[in-house]
Amino acid sequence: MTPPLAVRMMRPIAGLLAPGGRRARLSILIYHRVRPEPDPMLPGDPDAATFRWQMETVSGLFRVLPLAEAAARLQRGSLPPRAACITFDDGYADNHDVALPILQSLGLPATFFVATGFLDGGMMFNDRILETIRRLSPGLQDLGFLGLGMREIPVEMEARHALAMEAIRAVKHLPGEERSQRAAALQALTPSPLPRDLMMTTAQVRALDGAGMEIGGHTHTHPILARLPGPAAKEEIARGKGILESMLGHRIRVFAYPNGKPGKDYGLEHVGMVRDCGFDAAVATAWGVSNASRDPFQLARFTPWDTTPIPFALRLGRNLLRNSPDQAR
Repeated sequence: MTPPLAVRMMRPIAGLLAPGGRRARLSILIYHRVRPEPDPMLPGDPDAATFRWQMETVSGLFRVLPLAEAAARLQRGSLPPRAACITFDDGYADNHDVALPILQSLGLPATFFVATGFLDGGMMFNDRILETIRRLSPGLQDLGFLGLGMREIPVEMEARHALAMEAIRAVKHLPGEERSQRAAALQALTPSPLPRDLMMTTAQVRALDGAGMEIGGHTHTHPILARLPGPAAKEEIARGKGILESMLGHRIRVFAYPNGKPGKDYGLEHVGMVRDCGFDAAVATAWGVSNASRDPFQLARFTPWDTTPIPFALRLGRNLLRNSPDQAR
């Protein structure tokens, strides 16, 4: 748990660096998963205990708002001082099972960006790779089809994590069908079944929405939009939005670009598509804060990865010093 003194000392500094009104600076945090217990194959994702003290720190330093409200107030010049948003990408089941009760206990809203094609038993390619490497028997293995050659499958899970990240990077920007084929070829190396409950069910998405959390679009199958023909990219954006709106019975107002690097993973044409599909705002993965001059369809977000409270609080403060210039142009 964050020492109260650290929060009390940081709060006035955060107020100076992030005033309200016309000079407001909006912080947006990115999360993906919150595990019940620490997982050496997912060292970048907090466990429940870590996430709780992180949210206690955020609650002590910032005024947390739903993203759609914060984006609208940023443009109007009515954002309060020390404004921040909490967001989750992809639609993992532990968002509902682990993160939601913690957020509710602290009275914090959050936005969950859901890739609809993986609901109800689906699995993203990166998880297929990671969960397969978790289960492979130790020893020498030919991973040439991933571009990695002959590799030793280590015993230690920390080393397996490093190998999994290398494999994911090797195929991440391949065309979607080819990427899926290579992930499936890797999965064929182990007889152990992969989990089918990593992603949320439709009922869990509805439960998040019913709990007052905000649901956002994240395409249907999470492609890198810049790698798709224009019509296919717009169909991905529109299809994900349409499925969520049919599921929840109300308009979906915010969107997150898959992977989200401006000019690399999406371009200005995709910004236009998101606007044309009827969203009010969208977020990228450019670090820093957003002010009123920033394109509301390219809001900055960052991931504070520190594992102890004081460095975590300091990183939140340092991020306030960064007016992110990264936007697709």
